[in-house]
Amino acid sequence: MTRSEELFARAGAVIPGGVNSPVRAFGAVGGTPRFLDRGEGAYVVDVDGNRYVDLIGSWGALLFGHAHPEIVEAACAAAAKGTTFGAPTEGEVELAERIVDALPGVELVRLVSSGTEATMSAVRLARAATGRERILKFDGCYHGHADAFLADGGGSGLATFGIPRSPGVTGGSARDTVTAPFNDLDAVDRVFDDHSGGLAAVIVEPVAANMGVIPPDAGFLEGLRARCTERGSVLIFDEVITGFRIGYGGAQTRWNVTPDLTTLGKVMGGGFPCAAFGGRRDLMERLAPTGPVYQAGTLSGNPVAVAAGIATLDLARRFDPYPGLERTAQTLATGLEGTFGSKPFPVSIGRAGSLLSLFFADGPMRNFADAKAADHDRYARFFHHMLERGVALPPSGYELWTLGTEHGPDEVGAVLEAAGSFEG
Repeated sequence: MTRSEELFARAGAVIPGGVNSPVRAFGAVGGTPRFLDRGEGAYVVDVDGNRYVDLIGSWGALLFGHAHPEIVEAACAAAAKGTTFGAPTEGEVELAERIVDALPGVELVRLVSSGTEATMSAVRLARAATGRERILKFDGCYHGHADAFLADGGGSGLATFGIPRSPGVTGGSARDTVTAPFNDLDAVDRVFDDHSGGLAAVIVEPVAANMGVIPPDAGFLEGLRARCTERGSVLIFDEVITGFRIGYGGAQTRWNVTPDLTTLGKVMGGGFPCAAFGGRRDLMERLAPTGPVYQAGTLSGNPVAVAAGIATLDLARRFDPYPGLERTAQTLATGLEGTFGSKPFPVSIGRAGSLLSLFFADGPMRNFADAKAADHDRYARFFHHMLERGVALPPSGYELWTLGTEHGPDEVGAVLEAAGSFEG
């Protein structure tokens, strides 16, 4: 028995399913999850000593790879002064200033501890500001596990496990969430027309990254902006993944579309539990203590997480890693297309910046229906083929691959070599 098998058996006795987030269980691909011991730049090493090129990158959080010395040093220095205070610190102000400076849609920002907290709070704020209850989300987009987002068509783990709506979510919560296909403005118009009382908010991943990576069609984000402005709805960009990842100013800068509210996480915390939501001043000032909309958190603005976040954003400003990441991702995507071009099965690569995914399907992929129609059984075989050859992919065809600055020609070459021997 391997150490991973031993640990998974032990975990099953004390943790539901043996994991603390469902997709880690390998349920979509079969087998035993690898328990990791450490990360080294572009690599992870499991408890049995196996070393893998890591294309998960903590689901997009690690822009500069594992254990970057400056980020680790900043976190250690902060921890030495105290790990939590439940009181304001200078670091919170400095991180907030960086976020406001970077994102055109953010005038004020509130720090929280998770993306779910951020999106949940943004929707609450939108409902309070508009006096409306219903929100629109898009099939296959994932915004965390708050009740409002667990309607039919949830992405990420909901898609992986085929759960249309989680037990425990009330009918009222589900009714207040309306879904439409991603990249379909006609469907958006129908939703607006069907709800004469208006929608409180439209929430969207500007690049869908929880049904695989599916970029927005030309005009889609602009169309959402125009419709929300016309109908008095709050436009929320969920940039938990894309913020500081697709570019320093996020997807809103890349596509030049400014939302009313933005949610952030992953990169902004430097690999620590840290997230945020922010937006227009008039909306954000409705939050307590300046307004009546309540939101709070003991560990919000945790000093260790904040220090790691500051170090990460400062690295991004200093070195501008985005052109290099774009080139590496394009090289990998082009290489995969060439590798599979002669195979007797279809492959489509979804990519935006340093986010990408591989679908065993004819492309291009535009929405969740396309993603569901891909051959996920073949993806499971491909996943294990790659794992056996030292490449760690997400254990689901609905999840994204991410690259960091530590992925170079050697790592891209190793991925392409392993993929080249896959026969289906």
